[in-house]
Amino acid sequence: MKLSVILVAYDMAREIPRSLQSLARNFQLGSQDLDYEVLVVDNGSPTPLDPATFPDIGADVILEYVENASPSPASAINNAAQRARGDVICLMIDGAHMLTPGVFQLAMAADRAFDEAVVATRYFFMGPDEQNRSIARGYDKATEDTLLKDIKWPEDGYRLFEVGTPFRAGAKNITWFNKMFESNCIFLSRALFDKLGGCDEKFDLPGGGFLNLDLYKRAADAAGTTPVQLVGEGSFHQLHGGTTTNVSMDQRKAQTDKYRQQYLEIRNTDALMTDKNVHFLGHLPTQASKIHLKNDGGG
Repeated sequence: MKLSVILVAYDMAREIPRSLQSLARNFQLGSQDLDYEVLVVDNGSPTPLDPATFPDIGADVILEYVENASPSPASAINNAAQRARGDVICLMIDGAHMLTPGVFQLAMAADRAFDEAVVATRYFFMGPDEQNRSIARGYDKATEDTLLKDIKWPEDGYRLFEVGTPFRAGAKNITWFNKMFESNCIFLSRALFDKLGGCDEKFDLPGGGFLNLDLYKRAADAAGTTPVQLVGEGSFHQLHGGTTTNVSMDQRKAQTDKYRQQYLEIRNTDALMTDKNVHFLGHLPTQASKIHLKNDGGG
C-alpha cells in the first residue's frame, strides 16, 4: 500500500464526514489508482464517532476509538502508525480539516521527485478571518454550513479558497512562498516516521501542544530529507472548538505560551522553523487561490 492517512478526532461528529469526503477517491484528483487507506483515530470523544455517518470514499476507512485516552493525541497517533500499511504516512492531527482536490496528487508527485520528501500543506481557516477573530464577530457553525452550501461544496473543492483565510502566523503579508513551521497535513515516509521515533509523547498537553510543529521540524531537519511546500493546495479548518483556534485571542496567547514553554523544556530551544531550504511544488488553480491578493493592497 502506498499511503496511509491518519486523521485524529475529538468530539468532531459534524466535521469528520466532511474531512473524509475531501479524502475521497472521487474528490482527490489522480487518486483512481492510488492504493491508500484512512485511519480515523477517535481520541476519547465523549460521544464516539458513528461510522454510519461516514461517506463512502472509495478506500478503506478504519475507525478506532481510544478508551481512557490521554489529553494529547501523541500515543494514539503512534499506535495508529504502527497499524498503518502505507509506505507514506499523511498525518492530520486536527481531523476537522478539509483538503483541496490536488493534495494527494502533488504530495505523491513530490514523493517521486525528491529524495525523502517531507511535504507540508498550507493551513487555512474556514471563514473571513483567522477563527480567533471571526468567532468574536459572530462566525459560528451555522455560518460555516451556509458558506459551504453557497459554494456548493464538494462539487468544486477549489472554491474553498473563496471562503477561507490563510493562517498568517503573525506575518503581515502572506504568499505561497512564506516558509511554514506548521502544517495540519504532513506527508513523510513510514521509514522516516519510524526513524524519528514517531510523535514525541513528552508533548502531553491537551491537543498535543507543539507536537505537530515538533514532528514537522524534526522531519525537515533530518539528514537526507527534502522539505517541500505545496502551492495552490490547502487544508481548511472547520470550526469545532479547538484548543487554540476557536478561543479568544487572549486565550490563544495563554495557550500558546504554555505550548512554547513546554517545547523549550523538551528541546532546549525555541526555534520552531527548519533552517533548510524549502522546495515548492504546485500551481494556482483559481483566481481565489492567489492568496497574496488577500494582503492589504493586494500584494
